Amino acid sequence: MISEYRETISSILSVDPESIVEYPASYTIIEEDQVILCKIAGEKKLLAVGDGMFVSRLEGKILSDGIKICPLSHENRLVLNQFLPHTKPSAFGRKIATFGLGDRLGIATPGHIRCFEGSSAKPILAQQSKRELDLTGRTYEQVLDDVSFAVFQEGYRGGFGADGDHLKQWNDIREALDCGYTMITLDCSEKIGKGIEAMTSSQLEQAFANLPSDYRRRVEETYLSRVFPIGLEEYHFTREELIRCVLVYKVAIEFVKEVFFDLIQKAGHAVDFELSIDETEAITTAQGHLFVAMELDHLNIEVTSLAPRFIGEFQKGIDYIGDITEFEHQLKQHAAIADHFGYKLSIHSGSDKFSVFPLIGLYTAGRLHLKTSGTNWLEAVGVIAEKNPKLYRSIHQKALEHFEQAKTFYHVSADPAKAAALNSTSDEMLTEYLTDTNSRQLLHITYGFILGDSRLRDELYRTLSQSEERYYGRLINHIGRHLQLVSLKD
Repeated sequence: MISEYRETISSILSVDPESIVEYPASYTIIEEDQVILCKIAGEKKLLAVGDGMFVSRLEGKILSDGIKICPLSHENRLVLNQFLPHTKPSAFGRKIATFGLGDRLGIATPGHIRCFEGSSAKPILAQQSKRELDLTGRTYEQVLDDVSFAVFQEGYRGGFGADGDHLKQWNDIREALDCGYTMITLDCSEKIGKGIEAMTSSQLEQAFANLPSDYRRRVEETYLSRVFPIGLEEYHFTREELIRCVLVYKVAIEFVKEVFFDLIQKAGHAVDFELSIDETEAITTAQGHLFVAMELDHLNIEVTSLAPRFIGEFQKGIDYIGDITEFEHQLKQHAAIADHFGYKLSIHSGSDKFSVFPLIGLYTAGRLHLKTSGTNWLEAVGVIAEKNPKLYRSIHQKALEHFEQAKTFYHVSADPAKAAALNSTSDEMLTEYLTDTNSRQLLHITYGFILGDSRLRDELYRTLSQSEERYYGRLINHIGRHLQLVSLKD
């Protein structure tokens, strides 16, 4: 399509004809209008041709009769959504495996989409936490804009989700829902009881006695002196185990109830509702998970997925740290409980946990949600190391300068001093920083400070735009490995 209009575009916009590149998979006919996504002098645009309703509603520059060049704006995204519903996010429910793909830069989605060719999972292409939005200076709408245009670019019609990730505040949840997000991950960390593990038996009894008598009576009758067969195991609660569960989770469950009935059910569209109880001081025991599941069931709250806190450490950007045998035992229990109640088990900070992916795939049997995020940013940094060594060195230095500040947002065990010194590393060896756990975590958590430097940010985007196919290729290899090891792709 571009070949017909290349000279017209070049002449009117005063650009080199060779700087006009089309994305053939995006070519679409809407009634009698034609539209394709293209890149003109390094900037992506929609080229729309026709005099129908679709073209008339797009905002843009009219080049000649029936030819319009349109920016990838929020307003144009809404028009695209109206005429091409597959560019809008969907909810997938409890049975379909989903895979979260947080994209901090807003340019990774074409690579992500290509990862899912032949996969049984559905991609959650728009996934950002409020913290990530604040650090990158983006909004929920901008994230969804970027994803929708990328879906159009790739001609992808397989469906995708949009996750307001790790949200804690009422207004943030409402904003994401109002923007059309189809998944909410409710972070209950601020509502989960603290210090309960250290309490003595008498302290536990006193705290329990302070709760309403009708509540105490109900939970005692529900959980004590009973056996709960789940999968191949049977569970029971001692009085102390029950009280600890109550004190840890009661307030959080009340919060879940408010959000579910006042926001999720009133959203006006289908929403996958995930409950995050992984941000806790102690691991989530089987009894703790069972207690939460039964209380949700008692309140008629339907969650799509639930994320417990597993034994060991799921640190950012590196493999699992901990006892894999004990992890397997607990994973098996959590997967069985989730399956018993009909929702998916969710794995948070799931990127790069290659040593335990086969176990996760085995015990969830495809009923899971796996979250990744920063690993996509690291693949972008890898492209910079390959294609623009000078820029990489500036990024690495910026990361070193702000590592201690970034650690206030993330739990990592990295010691950047243990990585090779930047001034003694050749350009050809810069990519090795992406395989060293210390420098990998250094780069992983300092993205906000790097992107906050306009000079670095602009040059980073220019380099990635010039090397976008290389970036997509790295994502296909890296995320594809995740999908394969967790048995979501052959």
